[in-house]
Amino acid sequence: MNSVVAGITFRAVLGRRRVLLLLLLPLLLLGLAVLLRALGSTDEKAAITLMQVYAIGTMLPLLGLIAGTGAIAPEIDDGTIIHLLSKPISRPVIATTKFAVAAVLLALFAAVPTFLAGYLLLRGEAGIAYGFAVGSLVGGVAYAAVFLLLGVVTRHAVTVGIIYAVVWENLVGGYVPGARNFSIQQWAQTFAAEISTSGFMNATVSMGFAVPAVLIVTIGSVVWAGQRLRVLSLTGDE
Repeated sequence: MNSVVAGITFRAVLGRRRVLLLLLLPLLLLGLAVLLRALGSTDEKAAITLMQVYAIGTMLPLLGLIAGTGAIAPEIDDGTIIHLLSKPISRPVIATTKFAVAAVLLALFAAVPTFLAGYLLLRGEAGIAYGFAVGSLVGGVAYAAVFLLLGVVTRHAVTVGIIYAVVWENLVGGYVPGARNFSIQQWAQTFAAEISTSGFMNATVSMGFAVPAVLIVTIGSVVWAGQRLRVLSLTGDE
């Protein structure tokens, strides 16, 4: 971790229009929770559907894309990363620090609002709010690592990330049984189901698979991003 790199990254992500998207998506979740509460639709099944479809299935990968790619891709695109790479800072440390910043942002803008929405709907009932908050945190950490890596390996990180989130996570990973084992969204729901005691929550991926999968994908992506930065030329050419 490097505090200077962390400060630069926080300012880069939060000082641009990305912060509006980081706020808009969780505010929409909280607004939907308030609406359901006002309509009296606060049964477990309705709350879990909202969390699975929007909080974990839609909001989390989009926030991961914004925070993960936003932590490094714009600096590579406009060439300002060269100034950072010219400093006597280990490139794996740069990658690790930027991952940590993206993970913190996802904890603040995804996990916390997810907990608040769940608690607003059901209070502490069946541990649903706590479960989805932990699932959102774990999934957010994995998304931060994967999208940070995308920001380093391709100049089309946002496009590739959207295709990944929509096609793989929501279509293939959501409906093809075998592919669910390789979906971050499904791993997040496994953690949520492990904590909650609700009978409406059924994970399709076992904890025995989800835990090592999250660790391998997260650590592997950050290490790969650091190694990729090592070969990034100071002239700005890959």
